[in-house]
Amino acid sequence: MGKLTEAIKHLIILNVVLFAATNLLTDINLGNWLALYFPQNESFGFWQFVSHMFMHGGVMHIVFNMYALWAFGSPLEQMWGKNKFLFFYFSAGIGAGLIYTAVNYFQFNGIYENLIGLGMESSDIQNLLKSGRYNPDILNEISEEKLTDIYQIYNTPAVGASGAIYGVLVAFGMSFPNAKLALIFFPVPVAAKYFIPVLIAIDLFSGVTGFSLFGGGVAHFAHVGGAIIGFIMMKYWQKKQFNH
Repeated sequence: MGKLTEAIKHLIILNVVLFAATNLLTDINLGNWLALYFPQNESFGFWQFVSHMFMHGGVMHIVFNMYALWAFGSPLEQMWGKNKFLFFYFSAGIGAGLIYTAVNYFQFNGIYENLIGLGMESSDIQNLLKSGRYNPDILNEISEEKLTDIYQIYNTPAVGASGAIYGVLVAFGMSFPNAKLALIFFPVPVAAKYFIPVLIAIDLFSGVTGFSLFGGGVAHFAHVGGAIIGFIMMKYWQKKQFNH
């Protein structure tokens, strides 16, 4: 942690401006354009793999993300320079969106094929996806939880820079493994090489089991996806540096 570096300063400004615009421009729903929707949703656009990184769901969401971006990203930008940091940041964020979407597609397709196998017409599934309504008799064949899952996957967009920031966290942990981090809810300093893997493991556990320690509405697989991309890039850069 230290001074506000150039790239991070501009990223924070852009995030804050778009957050303010989203809440002040009531006549324009920026979320429909910029949040990351499921590809089969009519609101989906390919640019959303980038634009969702600049949208946030609430004040605490953007505050925590921007603080983490400054705290963990500043040492990386000072070490790498602006261009390399921005390349890493956007690669992790886009990769997080792609992995999150792939996991959602796998879950969505499994439930969709299940419904088709139960004899449900495509038009009835579309009605379920768009309105949330369905024939209660189908609950004799499939759980209400799965119907809720497919509805939420289709309709709930992903927002936030968290995927990119998890990539930054991994890079920070690999670059400064012995840096001590103190948590609000656990004020004892913990080395980054222990803290960051545990944080990612919690997200993976929450994504697989559905039991979230961070509350509802968290895109756990976007976090894990950003961490994976960050780890792959760091290992590649370390290997390339070693070879040279």
